[in-house]
Amino acid sequence: MTRTTTADDYTWLRERYASLMEAYCVTLVRAITPDRLLHELGAEPGIRVSGVQALREPSYTSWDDHDGDPLFVGVAALGEWSLMVEYNGFVGVTGAAMLPVSRGRTVVSHFRNVNAMDHFYWFEDGETRLHFEPLFAYARDGSHADELLAEMRESGFELSEDEEEDESYDLHTEAAFALSHRVTGVRLTPELFASLEFTGALVPIPRD
Repeated sequence: MTRTTTADDYTWLRERYASLMEAYCVTLVRAITPDRLLHELGAEPGIRVSGVQALREPSYTSWDDHDGDPLFVGVAALGEWSLMVEYNGFVGVTGAAMLPVSRGRTVVSHFRNVNAMDHFYWFEDGETRLHFEPLFAYARDGSHADELLAEMRESGFELSEDEEEDESYDLHTEAAFALSHRVTGVRLTPELFASLEFTGALVPIPRD
């Protein structure tokens, strides 16, 4: 885990995808195809669209039609990984959905809603290795909760409750993208967000 991106490398998200950053979930799953991921989540492949922006309208239409269950997701192939993007969704940070998917695989997911509630998860082989709220990164849990302290700090997180916040800490959401890159090796870029081909589907929310 020697990736060097920081929160500053993801400021383009607020500039180009402001509506996504208001309420999003972004998930990377290793060693699985988009269709297989959707199958394991109990969904059937549906529409195909180009670019992240094209996911917005069907996401909010689905929310209005189904009141948040099922949730609309878009999944794209990215090398050996599948990238799942959700507007106003939370499938990727739902343990009952993603822990089974993570058996034999790595899953990294982060989320923020309109109330600024946020989560970062690193699932591995059926367990939660790391979980924290990006705004309160000093409070962590999981089987390897302190394994990524250097990577977290370098990404832009404050790791002590006593640290004095500075203006840069307003980028804690962007820091989640940087940490995801450091864990997975997958760097998300404006070019990828604009060009990836997504398969959209409705995912039922499992109950614990």
